[in-house]
Amino acid sequence: MTNISGASSGSSTTRRGRVVGVPMVCWCGAEIVGKISKSDPNPYRRYFRCAFAVSNKLLDDNHVFKWVDEALLNEVDRLRSEAKRLEQMVRESEIVFDGAEYEKMVFDKVLMKVEEEVFQKVESVVSESQRYMKKLMIVGIVVCMIVVGLGNFI
Repeated sequence: MTNISGASSGSSTTRRGRVVGVPMVCWCGAEIVGKISKSDPNPYRRYFRCAFAVSNKLLDDNHVFKWVDEALLNEVDRLRSEAKRLEQMVRESEIVFDGAEYEKMVFDKVLMKVEEEVFQKVESVVSESQRYMKKLMIVGIVVCMIVVGLGNFI
């Protein structure tokens, strides 16, 4: 089983573990890039590959390689099972929001956004005042050095 684009059936397994769905990052930390096969067995078939392996032209390695069609089928299966799980949760839960609960939920969300905005503004004011204090300290030190220098000179 190989990870080159000439393979007739794609490998979605690496020595580091099975890749399910659309790969986002290789085990080595490199990004995943989309490529198009130029091999005779799989002409113009699209695949995902580790950018590190592509840039170094590695073959038969343990970096991520997966055919796009297989990855998309995995992704559809995963989404289908997730939709079934969510449907089951909705059926099992008989949560009914009355007006007061809904208003409280909306109020809490708005309050959280306002708190975040205030926090960000406070952080910016604090960082600005810290920069100002550093400038004042530098000016104070320079003035002290000048006074000491003039005192020693006189």
